[in-house]
Amino acid sequence: MNAVLQYPAHSISILVSNKPGALVRIALVFSRRGYNIDSLVVSPTLDSTVSRMNIVARGNPETLAQIIQQLEKLVDVIQAKDHTKQNVVEKELVLLKVCCKAEERTELLQLCNHFKAHTVDMTETSMIIQLTGSSEKMDAMLSLCKKFEIIEYVRTGKIIMMRGKNKT
Repeated sequence: MNAVLQYPAHSISILVSNKPGALVRIALVFSRRGYNIDSLVVSPTLDSTVSRMNIVARGNPETLAQIIQQLEKLVDVIQAKDHTKQNVVEKELVLLKVCCKAEERTELLQLCNHFKAHTVDMTETSMIIQLTGSSEKMDAMLSLCKKFEIIEYVRTGKIIMMRGKNKT
């Protein structure tokens, strides 16, 4: 078993100056330490000069703490926080295209209903399903849809926000 997989996933949020090259410099900090980024979402904030990055990575917590300290030293980084085991809302979005014959459609729609997913496109031979929620929910839906032919899927990665009045 890969040693990195034994560690929990860490959800890290980073506020950065909205400038070219910031993402590359941040990715290099992880790369130099031999860490793979499991998911990465970059989005604008209310301030157009600042972007938020949500990164999920697995590894030794002490090394990840050092990575966060190194990130905070980068010129473009305003703030970097590890939100693992904090009171946060974490969500993902998946678009899932599934081959679906007419006789299978009812079963697939029941799965969508159970997972509170929505069909966003339907043809005679396929459906595109939109699902939001936790990583575990995404994994469960994907697992159950394997009995149908999954044509393709796109997954956003986690977005993170602190609960209450605390800023992420």
